[in-house]
Amino acid sequence: QVQLVESGGGSVQAGGSLTLSCAVSGYTYTTYGMAWFRQAPGKEREGVAGIDDVGNTIYTDSVKGRFTISKDNAKNTLYLQMNNLKPEDSAMYYCASSAHNLRPTIDPDYFRYWGQGTQVTVSS
Repeated sequence: QVQLVESGGGSVQAGGSLTLSCAVSGYTYTTYGMAWFRQAPGKEREGVAGIDDVGNTIYTDSVKGRFTISKDNAKNTLYLQMNNLKPEDSAMYYCASSAHNLRPTIDPDYFRYWGQGTQVTVSS
């Protein structure tokens, strides 16, 4: 059974940093595309960052230069390093995995497996 479990969320002040982790079990995800998404109350789900099997990445414009997506294949874990956080980054953050290899994307239609989410709250 495929499971994605996020951790690392919390409350920080603007300008602070957090690192989110997504532990993957049930399959070896190294050849699959993965991504982070977020959803704030009353807003649509938004793709944040994506990574492919060889480490190519893609980011939504609002987080470029502040967030970094990465993965540790030995640990079957996906990460999102978030620096210089802003109040508008507050949301529930979800990791997702595709069921096949693909170029880095943050289009949710390409992702089959989803975690339960971890909350990030940034205060001004």
